[in-house]
Amino acid sequence: LDYKFYVFELPLWQSFLSFLLTAVAFSLVAALMVHFATGGLRILRATGRPQLTQAARVHLSVLTGVLLVLYGLQNLLDRYALLLTPGTLFTGLHYTDDHSRVGAKLVIAVISFLVAALFFANPIIKRGIYPAAALVLMVVSGLILGLIYPAVVQSFVVAPNQPDKENPYMRQHIDMTRQAFGIDDTEITEYEAVTQVRAGQLKADAEALPGIRLMDPAVIGPTYEQLQQVRGYYTFPEALDVDRYIIDGKETDVVVAAREMNLGGLPDQNWNNIHTVYTHGYGLVIAYGNRRQTDGQPEWIVRDIPPVGKLKDHESRIYFGEQSTQYAIVGREEGQDPIELDTPNGRSNVYSGKGGVPIGNALNRMLYSAKFMDINLLLTDRVNSQSKILYNRTPKERVQQVAPWLTVDSNIYPAVVDGRTVWIVDAYTTSSSYPNSQLVNLRNSAADTQSRVLGAQVDANINYIRNSVKAVVDAYDGTVTLYAWDEADPILQTYSRAFPDTVQPKSAISADLRSHLRYPEDLFKVQREILGRYHMTNPYTWYAQSDLWQVPNDPVKASADAKEPPYFLSIKWPGDENPVFSQTTVFVPRGRSNLASYLSVVAEATSPDYGKLRVLRMSDTHQIDGPGQTFNAINTDPKVAETLRPFLNQGASSATYGNLLTLPMGNGLLYVAPIYT
Repeated sequence: LDYKFYVFELPLWQSFLSFLLTAVAFSLVAALMVHFATGGLRILRATGRPQLTQAARVHLSVLTGVLLVLYGLQNLLDRYALLLTPGTLFTGLHYTDDHSRVGAKLVIAVISFLVAALFFANPIIKRGIYPAAALVLMVVSGLILGLIYPAVVQSFVVAPNQPDKENPYMRQHIDMTRQAFGIDDTEITEYEAVTQVRAGQLKADAEALPGIRLMDPAVIGPTYEQLQQVRGYYTFPEALDVDRYIIDGKETDVVVAAREMNLGGLPDQNWNNIHTVYTHGYGLVIAYGNRRQTDGQPEWIVRDIPPVGKLKDHESRIYFGEQSTQYAIVGREEGQDPIELDTPNGRSNVYSGKGGVPIGNALNRMLYSAKFMDINLLLTDRVNSQSKILYNRTPKERVQQVAPWLTVDSNIYPAVVDGRTVWIVDAYTTSSSYPNSQLVNLRNSAADTQSRVLGAQVDANINYIRNSVKAVVDAYDGTVTLYAWDEADPILQTYSRAFPDTVQPKSAISADLRSHLRYPEDLFKVQREILGRYHMTNPYTWYAQSDLWQVPNDPVKASADAKEPPYFLSIKWPGDENPVFSQTTVFVPRGRSNLASYLSVVAEATSPDYGKLRVLRMSDTHQIDGPGQTFNAINTDPKVAETLRPFLNQGASSATYGNLLTLPMGNGLLYVAPIYT
């Protein structure tokens, strides 16, 4: 199959034909009304038959002929579009399509062309009864061939033997769907998980594994806020991020957050403060993911303002960030005192980045005053000849402004790369026109209990997705750099030819940047949603849905009817020598709570196995508890309650559970839930 034809050319031709059909149809109706009003078309009272002047006959016959030619061409295109049509069983070509609709649309197209020829000849033969009768026959043929015949085939041929008749079409649909969503090379291993281990085995395995994370990024945001906020006008996100840094010569999993400006926390929220004084955040705060201090607080790698810690000196000011929703006025004339608040103790900073638009002249001030509907831009004395205005300051906005043809991941994350604080944004090329691939809703597929915090994905139906671009937004000057990541993606190749030099080659990615890149979350969420059904490659099993998997609800957030999110952590896959940074999730059988399988993808961009999807399928010989069952067991275990009692007696009102992590260990699977009081 020519995928580019379906993804690019077919939708274009369909849109073009639809436009022409609509335009000609309106023209025909308008021509009828005009000719009737001017006497070119009359209804004879004696016979009740229409009578046309020669000019009206030519005009209306040609328009009708053109309309029929376009209708015939549309039917020819619709034969190809059958591979994109949602059906009752799946998206794509079905038995009934192949054995009735494909041929029917060809016949209808030929009939349309023949009837069009009669209309084109009508001004010469001047016998309107012939093309009119042919038009009626065409409509009848369309009903029989396009509706009745396919319904008969479906009811009397397919329905009694659907699994057998649809078998080759299901097989093609399964293969194409797995290819379109990038799960066709998934490695599935039967796993005899043990539930009993010898004494000391888990301790030995755990000590060799950095992935048992004590600092839960979804829970410890308030701790960062309490210990590292510094002032009320700074803030941290509700959900923090996970990354890796080389600390003391060793790759280390960390929890990271950007200290951004919180304009809602300003004591005096006037125009000058919001737009000219409190213009930027300051620094990343980074803690070990698997360590804590003796008092339970995070063990910091980078902290405070100005930043101190184990990273090299870097630009820490954050003018562009997730919380930067207001425009800012920056820059000063020589000799003028600084206006911007740089740190809580000083105003020594003057923005010197290349980002921003000069507004020192009167025309630009008027234009931006109109754009933001803000008269203060004209009246304030804070704007000078060196002033710039910074806007569209969130990383997502900036990437979408540069490349609106990309879909941006809902979770972006900050990192220190090559001496700069940057935001890393995963971006996708998507399509709803990949042949024989299942259509899914991107927003629903990517939704889980983190969606409220991270934001929902776009509400779009897709049947193809690739993480084709890694975008980097400089937190200081807002520079957006797009790097090709999946250079084989045909959609990226097409846009790169259309907009040359917009996307840098993959080879331009620095080693430092590559060390912070990871497998994107929303792509993994969509893939796990597809894999829940499309791990079944046998058409009969797929049809019966006898081995359907589903993502369990998040057991920690019992009140939320939402799926458990995937987690980033370093795991040691059975048979591997060393742990690798991965993204993981679990499946349970449909309608049940026990564990069906464990899915992991190598998320380390520097690994030769990056993007490799691996599944441990639980054996049917014995049942392994799923996340919900395990969390209930932890929550009701009297030993756990006894262990927590001293902490609760010291004033803690309740215990808070972190994410329930699952990881392979000791020839089995280990569940870990950090508890905070």
